[in-house]
Amino acid sequence: MQTRPADAFQVTQTHGILMRPEHRIVQSSDALGWHSLYASHQFERPYTARFDGRDDHLIIVHLSGPVRVERSLSGEQDQQRIAAGGLFVLPPDRDFGVSLLAPLETVHLYVRRSLIRAAAEELCKGDPDKVEFLPRLGERDPLIEQLARMACGMMADNQSDFFADGVARLLAAQIVRHHSTGLQAELPRITGLSHRQMEAVDDVIQERMEESLSIDDLAEAAGLSPIHFARQFKRTTGKAPHQYLIEKRVARARHLLAGDLSIAEIAFRCGFSHQEHLTRLFGRQQGTTPAAYRRALRL
Repeated sequence: MQTRPADAFQVTQTHGILMRPEHRIVQSSDALGWHSLYASHQFERPYTARFDGRDDHLIIVHLSGPVRVERSLSGEQDQQRIAAGGLFVLPPDRDFGVSLLAPLETVHLYVRRSLIRAAAEELCKGDPDKVEFLPRLGERDPLIEQLARMACGMMADNQSDFFADGVARLLAAQIVRHHSTGLQAELPRITGLSHRQMEAVDDVIQERMEESLSIDDLAEAAGLSPIHFARQFKRTTGKAPHQYLIEKRVARARHLLAGDLSIAEIAFRCGFSHQEHLTRLFGRQQGTTPAAYRRALRL
């Protein structure tokens, strides 16, 4: 099932916290064309405000602390002293008020409602529209914290929508499993992908490497739902789909560097957003730059 919206996720679709003038944005995903996930890393200054509910799920991860935060939600007041790693989680359509009482470094993550519903449909028994999502203030979730830090690295690397979509799906599954009222369904046993399924995935990657691939594309090739595909793919390859795709793109770049195409053209043909993107990821995989690799081939 295709769950990715047509329009990229922008800050104007968020609650407005990030547009307040007292905050200093370090980096955000606005210019990266991400559809399923919005991410922003910032230093927030103390403020008090009320916000209208939005369509999508908000997760705030505190990178510093402890700091005292007050929240009003559905007529109830809550106050917590939140340590680094603590969460502020808000389901869709909930108006709320907040007071931040000291400076704070945070990552804000927004996950599309459609993606979380798709996760509930697959992971929970019964009607997914009846699953209720739980607001959080101060609780810890190591996986969500890890994914927030990963999103920061992805923004710094100008990673494509494919990688953001993978993180968004992991966040959606974690929200459904651990921050909702849903009764967990029995998941299919993790046995890995068949040889035929893996061949179909590799064929899609090779044929469409220049395009902006999605998890949905690879899952469809394997004949599985995106969440089930990610679990089975990791069992087969030992890698997340985005890691595997990077390796395939770098492998094609190595092959093309033996010819006469410019490095900028090679970056395009391998699905990198620009030459610098290729250079950065090629260096991590190979320990050298594409230009140095090409010179070594010609010695």
